[in-house]
Amino acid sequence: MSKPKFVVFDLDYTLWPFWVDTHVDPPFHKNKAGVVLDARGEKIKLYPDTVDILTSLHAQGIQIGVASRTGEVDGANQLLLQENSGFKFSEMMFFDDEHRNITDVSQLGVHCVLVPKGVTMKLVNEALLQFSQGAK
Repeated sequence: MSKPKFVVFDLDYTLWPFWVDTHVDPPFHKNKAGVVLDARGEKIKLYPDTVDILTSLHAQGIQIGVASRTGEVDGANQLLLQENSGFKFSEMMFFDDEHRNITDVSQLGVHCVLVPKGVTMKLVNEALLQFSQGAK
């Protein structure tokens, strides 16, 4: 089964249920119990499957990256990821919650997956199967 060599995740509303630039307050720190908190002491929560997904991909030898669109960098992240990762776009998979990002990145030849309500193991497994079958 063919697998992507590099899987990239958007952050906000893909790996966690908030916008990092408006819903939480840096700096972040880990308390004695290992819980990550923001400057107000609010717990930073991930979507339920996020840790298991990242652990599973890592265990399969798949490189993991993150990208986030900001107004001043429009499109640059995708190009930097290819340059810095050494992988071809056709060897990458990208997960994002926004249609516009899926549209833009898919034009580069990346296998893109829309994440409607936070990333799930089911969604990732289905996407890996589609990738192995050559679906775009």
